[in-house]
Amino acid sequence: MNTLTADTLFDLKNVSQPLVVSDKYFYLETRTDKKENQYVSSLHSMHTGSGERVLWVDEEMNPSSVKSSPNEKWISFIAKNKDKKPQVFLMPVKGGTAFALTEEKEGVSSYEWVSNSSSVYYQTTQKPEEEQDTSEEEGKKDAVKPVPITKLQYKMDGQGITEADRSYQIKKISVAAKESSVVLEKDRPIRLQYVSRDESYLLYVDKLNPEDEWVYGASVYEYDIAKKSSQLITKDIPDGSFSFETVNESETHFLFTGNDFSHAFVTLNSVFLWNREKRSFKEVSVEDKYAGDLIIGDFQQKVKGFPVKWLTDDSFIYPVTEHGKLLLYKGDIEGNQSLLVDKEWHITDGDVIDATSVVVTYSDLTIPSRLAHLNLESGKVTDLYNPNEAAEKELTVSKPERFWYKGADDWDIQGWYVPPIESKEKHPAVLYIHGGPQVCYGESFFHEMQQLAAKGYGVIMLNPRGGNGYGQEFVASIIGDYGNKDYEDLMLGTDAVLDNHPEIDTESVFVAGGSYGGFMTNWIVGQTDRFKAAITQRCISNWVSFYGTSDVGAFFVEFQLKRDVTQMEDLWKMSPLAHAQNCKTPLLIIHGQEDLRCPQEQGEQMYTAMKKHGVDTKMVLYPKSSHGLSRAGLPNLRVARLNEISSWLDKYQ
Repeated sequence: MNTLTADTLFDLKNVSQPLVVSDKYFYLETRTDKKENQYVSSLHSMHTGSGERVLWVDEEMNPSSVKSSPNEKWISFIAKNKDKKPQVFLMPVKGGTAFALTEEKEGVSSYEWVSNSSSVYYQTTQKPEEEQDTSEEEGKKDAVKPVPITKLQYKMDGQGITEADRSYQIKKISVAAKESSVVLEKDRPIRLQYVSRDESYLLYVDKLNPEDEWVYGASVYEYDIAKKSSQLITKDIPDGSFSFETVNESETHFLFTGNDFSHAFVTLNSVFLWNREKRSFKEVSVEDKYAGDLIIGDFQQKVKGFPVKWLTDDSFIYPVTEHGKLLLYKGDIEGNQSLLVDKEWHITDGDVIDATSVVVTYSDLTIPSRLAHLNLESGKVTDLYNPNEAAEKELTVSKPERFWYKGADDWDIQGWYVPPIESKEKHPAVLYIHGGPQVCYGESFFHEMQQLAAKGYGVIMLNPRGGNGYGQEFVASIIGDYGNKDYEDLMLGTDAVLDNHPEIDTESVFVAGGSYGGFMTNWIVGQTDRFKAAITQRCISNWVSFYGTSDVGAFFVEFQLKRDVTQMEDLWKMSPLAHAQNCKTPLLIIHGQEDLRCPQEQGEQMYTAMKKHGVDTKMVLYPKSSHGLSRAGLPNLRVARLNEISSWLDKYQ
């Protein structure tokens, strides 16, 4: 048997985006390609009766956003053409070669079928003609030009500078004639979500108040195609942020997910029902639970999460994050609720087969990814396909332990302990703090934690207050109070694990974390010397500069810390950098050079402060890496990062 290493990333696969079409389950299979240094997917089908698997689209096309036309004549997907621009491709269900339906110079970001399957609506962007001409001139493709900035929100992590002189279009194209026309055009990013069956209107997402850039949030607009006019569907909830999910067969009731922003960023999402005829909008999901998936991991690629879907014309199914699990609930148009499925797993994707069954992809603490059939009445799960069957037979993984403990204020806090593969009389352990903080650890496969366990480290994974899956009060409790009781929760959780596991060497306990976990790691080393060494990643060290340099800085600080730029003294006191003179713990700093969420300067400030105070420190910067380096970054850099972490821990053994 083999133990999991950093390079095991290249040996394991995941399945995603299952789609029911007639007598077939379609799904994507994704692997990490070492030679090409990228993630590559192929599209397969499985016959619902015989189980026969067929390859439809190979890795060379690397498909995503898989759908079927309503008449089930076409399988559609987005893939890059010869110019490396993503386009909509079609492939006949009865067999035949895939071909590009669109030919947009700037590519296509998303698309929707019309009900009669004759056309597709899609999103693209257009540059001004003079800019197109300049960029196409020989020898000027890489010309350096100034970038004028006039808006508050001008950049986004993973995308770079977003403010540019371009238009954002929703276009329609005929499948038969392949002729396109512009339906809607804006000077700012919007998102197409639905096209009505008679094509009289469409739904799209736009800012709540495009004229006031300090108004945060976005919601759904109804656009009358003939009149060329828009109206905000959620105007009765003026501060709320919403997204359209699905419509019933009669096209009378529409389901949305979102919230009223009563607790700003940390308001729990719910499912809402819109009766278009009556123009009524009401909440129809279970109270005090997050409708959606906020369980984090580092392995899955191209997953969309289990969707909100209609089961019948008046009942629907939706996901809920609770206690580190992904639950499935049933609701109806009257507001009735019932729990359908409660298992210790993480459903990563799914599609409805009929009123009593769904097809899902899932993961759990020891299973990377599987395709399965789920009976909603009995709860029975039948595995259909395991992309890692051969690899799992040769691989030994750690079996994490679940536990609860008493945190600050005697609150119940949940955690998991990942023991090392080889049991020793005394072994080291790492307190690993998640990001967010409004996410959670849970019943999902975590490659990095398994890799640490294989190297002999125990891993402590806690869900302190501020995380999701435990109700509105729990997640909102650290607003304006970072580094206080959440810090206590983490220290008490570490104590609880050490008490229950005397085999852990108390002199060899480390702390690590990323994003919020990076902030908390920086905060911890300024508050206590109990940890032997620390690793801070994509961190926050200075709330004052974060306010002005992060892509979400101004909104995040004002909504999460309840402070603004006029309260710099308060922001400084809440910053780890203000306590740097207390630091003695050796610190490894890991940061992506293209991280716009927690900009590189945050790591650099912490590095300089550690140097100033004589702390053993090292900073490693990763090129071409945004905030999501550890989950979806360049594969070779992900492996390098894991090895860097292991080397730092081993240095202090």
